[in-house]
Amino acid sequence: MATEYGQEYGRGHGHAAGSGFPTAEGERRHLLPATLRAPVEARAWREFGYVLLGLPIAVALFSWTVTMVALGAGLLVTFLGIPVLAVALAGCRGFGALERTRARALLGLEVAAPEPLRTAKPGAFAWMGAVLKSGTSWRHLLYALLQFPWAVFSFVVAVSFWTYGWALLTYPLWFWLFPMYGGHGGLQLYGDEHHSVYLDNPFEITLTALVGLLFTLATPWIVRALTTVDGLLVRGLLGPSRLSARVVELESDRGVVVDTAAADLRRIERDLHDGAQARLVALAMDLGLAKEKLREDPRAAARMVEDAHGEVKTALQELRDLARGIHPAVLTDRGLDAALSAVASRCTVPVRVEVDLPARPVPAIEGIAYFTVSELLQNISKHSRARVASVDVWRAEDRLMIQVMDDGVGGADASRGSGLAGLAGRLSAVDGVLVVDSPAGGPTRVIAELPWRG
Repeated sequence: MATEYGQEYGRGHGHAAGSGFPTAEGERRHLLPATLRAPVEARAWREFGYVLLGLPIAVALFSWTVTMVALGAGLLVTFLGIPVLAVALAGCRGFGALERTRARALLGLEVAAPEPLRTAKPGAFAWMGAVLKSGTSWRHLLYALLQFPWAVFSFVVAVSFWTYGWALLTYPLWFWLFPMYGGHGGLQLYGDEHHSVYLDNPFEITLTALVGLLFTLATPWIVRALTTVDGLLVRGLLGPSRLSARVVELESDRGVVVDTAAADLRRIERDLHDGAQARLVALAMDLGLAKEKLREDPRAAARMVEDAHGEVKTALQELRDLARGIHPAVLTDRGLDAALSAVASRCTVPVRVEVDLPARPVPAIEGIAYFTVSELLQNISKHSRARVASVDVWRAEDRLMIQVMDDGVGGADASRGSGLAGLAGRLSAVDGVLVVDSPAGGPTRVIAELPWRG
């Protein structure tokens, strides 16, 4: 039982979704620190290219937006203003798609496309109404207005720092041009009608190169800060709104819930068909044979009835196990503490159970918590080779926290489609989280979070 989870978790740590994961394993080792590598890394040049492209695109977008919106507003006294405004907003949406592509290619920024236009019926009037009523269209227009001054500022800052940095850094390579073609010793640092200062001796040339080095080393980080603001603008104004993203998430979760419910029904049907039903059919046949032999050979009939009695007990046990896996009566009657203690008593490994809850959560959350612990303890019994295990359940603010630990061999990975992946999907359908820390050799720690609904 295991997957990879990189941080230590204890009771009361709150939401696991925001935790960090160490990535030391597999990272590339560099001889030079990031500060010295930055000016020559491909990322720095891509970000610089993003800023350079930003100005002409911003000019085109701003010109389109201001021209078309002003024209449309001026024509609103006639009917022509409405289609002009619709075309203006549609053009902004087209530029938005270009900007998302540019951010993805040069900044590595993945921004999903916003929700598409939805028209109640086909036709030009329906399309214009959808464009004008769409909040996404107006957010794209706002991006066009805000991005232009920022693109001008970013372009000036980035080009100035980059040009001066590399020019000063390479000054020892080209300062000879001044005495040969300019008639003076080097770059003029200061000059008036009485006095002039030139950078022409070895000390001044070296100092100039060192200043250029500082500029060159600082420029990638300045450009990165500028593109970070660009990324915020793209993500905030050109991506899907929070409401639409939440709708997509809920639709996905609904699909997970439907698939999980269908899988549970198939499992129950399979267990009934292959288990209890098959035993009951065999039991009916044995009792029929015993009835026929009752007069001819009473002792053989008695043995057959005794065997049938054992089959009845086995079938009843299978039915109890099946019902317990769906929703045990002890969970409904006495809550998580008693239900989890019952599950732990059936585990092949000694399990310590501690439940510290101020009240009972709603039945749906309680059932998912029970199912999660039950599945994890089954994994411990089957795969962990552990000697001891523990289950802790507590409430942390608005979250129901579950921690299951064992001292087994560890090393499993939920990303490979194991039962843990199914558990994670079941939890995510109700805004829950499943995170597992299971290094090779153990121990294994599983943290499950569910929203608290009392």
